[in-house]
Amino acid sequence: MRLLLDTHVFLWAVSGSSHLKATQRRVIQDADEVFVSAASIWEVAIKTRLGRLKADSHELAAAIMSSGFSELPVRAVHAAAVKTIALHHNDPFDHLLIAQAMTEPLRLMTADAMLARYTDLVFVI
Repeated sequence: MRLLLDTHVFLWAVSGSSHLKATQRRVIQDADEVFVSAASIWEVAIKTRLGRLKADSHELAAAIMSSGFSELPVRAVHAAAVKTIALHHNDPFDHLLIAQAMTEPLRLMTADAMLARYTDLVFVI
């Protein structure tokens, strides 16, 4: 299985948070490939600047590789695919992650049950 980690799941994975259960960590460890989108780092940088999150986006960017994950760049085809997805909510970061999952294709691992409304590629934990 090829996984794309939602921003929260990536943060939990690298911080050792108890929000990510042992069975969920095993799914990540057993995946053939695990990706973190550049959009997640962008989201962290913006939310940190707005005071809604405390994190170092530079450290998190470095943590992608040191965690054994692969960076998924935002490509033009991903951005264009955002137009094709339904507007179940207004989070542009989630829209891009959904578009990336559908384009690549990848299973998107998330704690946000609303994202399952977009595609069966979403894996809600």
